[in-house]
Amino acid sequence: MQDWPLTVDKILDHAARWHGDVEVVSRSVEGPIVRTTYGEVHARAKRLSNALKALGIARGDRVATLAWNTARHVETWYGVMGIGAVCHTLNPRLFAEQLCYIVNHAEDRVVFTDLTFLPLLQEHRAKMPSVEHFVVLTDEAHMRPDLFPDALCYETLVAAQPADCAWGGFDENTPAGLCYTSGTTGNPKGVLYSHRSNFLHTLVTLGIDVMGFGARDTVLPVVPMFHANAWGIVFSAPAVGAKLVLPGPKLDGASIHELLEGEAVTFSAAVPTVWQMLLGHLRENALRLSTLKRVVIGGSAVPEAIVRGFRDDHGVTVAHAWGMTEVSPLGTLAAPTARIAALSADEQLDYALTQGRPPIGVELKLLDDDNNRLPHDGATFGRLMVSGPFVVGRYFKGEGGVILDDEGFFETGDVATIDRDGFMRITDRAKDVIKSGGEWISSIEIENLAVGHPKAALCAVIGAAHPKWDERPVLLVKLEPGQKSDPEEFLRFLEGKIARWWMPDDVLFVDDIPLGATGKIDKKLIRERMKDYVLPSGGG
Repeated sequence: MQDWPLTVDKILDHAARWHGDVEVVSRSVEGPIVRTTYGEVHARAKRLSNALKALGIARGDRVATLAWNTARHVETWYGVMGIGAVCHTLNPRLFAEQLCYIVNHAEDRVVFTDLTFLPLLQEHRAKMPSVEHFVVLTDEAHMRPDLFPDALCYETLVAAQPADCAWGGFDENTPAGLCYTSGTTGNPKGVLYSHRSNFLHTLVTLGIDVMGFGARDTVLPVVPMFHANAWGIVFSAPAVGAKLVLPGPKLDGASIHELLEGEAVTFSAAVPTVWQMLLGHLRENALRLSTLKRVVIGGSAVPEAIVRGFRDDHGVTVAHAWGMTEVSPLGTLAAPTARIAALSADEQLDYALTQGRPPIGVELKLLDDDNNRLPHDGATFGRLMVSGPFVVGRYFKGEGGVILDDEGFFETGDVATIDRDGFMRITDRAKDVIKSGGEWISSIEIENLAVGHPKAALCAVIGAAHPKWDERPVLLVKLEPGQKSDPEEFLRFLEGKIARWWMPDDVLFVDDIPLGATGKIDKKLIRERMKDYVLPSGGG
């Protein structure tokens, strides 16, 4: 058979050759909606490759992006990767100190940024000594020399170069992308994706039981390109020639609804908080979804209320996915098997709320604390381990040392069960599970039930110290605007839905439940804020 290296430049080559007139639509940072095509994106990405070469960027050099989902950002990705440089996506939701650490650790030579982030970069540029050039993803008319006098203009760079540039021609194991973990413990660690791993991940995500979209679809990745590669969608959409709609910086319910309807979107993907905002906007304004058929929800556990809201009110199918930066990121997706599809809608819902089952290329196992394998019976839970061709083998620059077990599996940090059909259900992060009287209580399950209360906007559950039981659950509730409640109302709501010994010992109403850099509830910050909290009656 032919030796045909699996490099991601071939994805955009394919899109330009066979789907060159298909639209790529962006809500620009400057404001207007901008339309281009895969053919134009391809030509401009090659111009950018030449501009990077003129700036001295060579194979293996790290080039960072600090940007929203737009066509210019897509062009930058492929322009960087096409010449064998490494595209390093920076998450603007990290603290400035973490961003500076990541840029320095990666030794980024160039940073491409949207106008939004110029003040942040200007303030901290002295802490990024490796960066030689800052490029603003805009035209000359919108440059801000008052904020950043020596920044380069993206459109000027692109216009000055020819659209003829040789891509590829290197080994498929060449590094393509770099993404850092959110650093919930210690410093963030880098995951260095190869061209091969990204290409294989793309093929897997296109399976009918995974993302499953094709050339007839219009795809809106609300999940940011700086959040684990937008779950691979910026590779998979051009791979099949799907129309690509990019939301830019506006992720509120009204803006997302405008794009969904205005561009006839059929498939979208985002974290639960985005869908909560959209469903709230639809309810408040009596709006409908006329073209959307399927959404993928990941990043954190999906509440039942979101699945029912999409299904019952709008006829939209929800697919719950699990993944992580270290898995490129897709690990599992809750697509029904033939047996489950034959069940009633409510019986299927129980499976839809799991994190799903692994596609080809992903292997899972559960271990106990003594590293013994545990059964896949849907009841026994243990440490979740994962292996596959797009799973991390070691962190960038060897941070953290050896991270695989003797069988080559990576420990995810999650506690989970797996049933006989392969459906995996995360009961908690290992550091968040509540240990009460020698048994484990899932904070995630209580949160997902509690947020189904019509007065709840967000809910979080943490463990509080107890002299007898070690820890007991405490429920924090952020109410919808204008609502009032009391602890008993939420405890009554949970009755019959969870075991009595899982019932929270206290319900606290708070003004804010903090979210981390990837949109997940920041339990670390909540625990810090509540370090002096004492259960009612001292937990006695």
